Amino acid sequence: MSINELRSITTFVLTAELGSLSRAAEAQQISPQAASKALGQLEQYLGARLFHRTTRSMSLTEEGQRFLDAVQPSLIGFQQALLAARQTREDLAGPLRVVGPRTVLLPVIGPLLDEYCRLYPEVQPDVQLDDRIGNWVEDRIDVGFRLGNSPQEGLVARRLFPLQLVICAAPSYLRKHGVPKSLYELSSHRCSAFRRPSDGRVVPWRVRLGDSMQDQPVNPAFCTNDEALELRAVLGGEIIGQLAAPTAAPLIRSGRLVPLLLDHVAEHYSLFVYYGSRAAQPARVRRFIDLAIERLTDNADFVLTADELAMAAARGLAP
Repeated sequence: MSINELRSITTFVLTAELGSLSRAAEAQQISPQAASKALGQLEQYLGARLFHRTTRSMSLTEEGQRFLDAVQPSLIGFQQALLAARQTREDLAGPLRVVGPRTVLLPVIGPLLDEYCRLYPEVQPDVQLDDRIGNWVEDRIDVGFRLGNSPQEGLVARRLFPLQLVICAAPSYLRKHGVPKSLYELSSHRCSAFRRPSDGRVVPWRVRLGDSMQDQPVNPAFCTNDEALELRAVLGGEIIGQLAAPTAAPLIRSGRLVPLLLDHVAEHYSLFVYYGSRAAQPARVRRFIDLAIERLTDNADFVLTADELAMAAARGLAP
């Protein structure tokens, strides 16, 4: 059914119910001319007159009465379905499907979800953290978080904050193994590496070199596909790691980790939140998007300034 056919049928039913074409036009907030045209198109399409018209009144023809009896229940059902759909959009109860990378996201999304659940306890978050990029439509995703480029065309993307990658170690490691003074010296240190879950390959470190970025291969003394396990080993003083700032920042600020090789801190990635058209979002999804943007955009908790890094390095490397 085209939108013109729907308007024509609605105009016909309202005219029969209200007894006036002008009242039917007013009920739809259209002009009398538009209502007359819509009714004329319907009669032309059906090949039958639906009303007896005089200058003072309109009454249904026999064909018009039969058509009204057939179409009125369906139109009422259709209008009820539209109303239910609009009410569902504004409903603050129901599922909220969120996806994001397992790496990096846990310290970012955890506090956000805690606050959202306190504000909207009737919503049921369904959060899947996975480093693979899935299919947005097939997985029925409401909101996603990704590093770098969009996982799929046709989505709205909002940048939240730059993602720093910081080379760091525990003070106990530096006392035992010394401090690397250059990227070259890393080859003689115990370094960790992240193994990509999707294909099992060891991911090289990504470092800044002047104004550009480059891969820095490492011979891992410790390798894992789990960021929490890597962090545990770094904090235990077993290895040097390259950690994302959302994970490393509170530990660097507290002195439990020392940032190293500050000239090579990488910031070429950013964290983005992705979603479909806001015009079609249920209220529970819009509220989550708004909260994520408000709480995470350029959040200083997840980004270390140059002064912070320099002061933490000086404090950690002091004799």
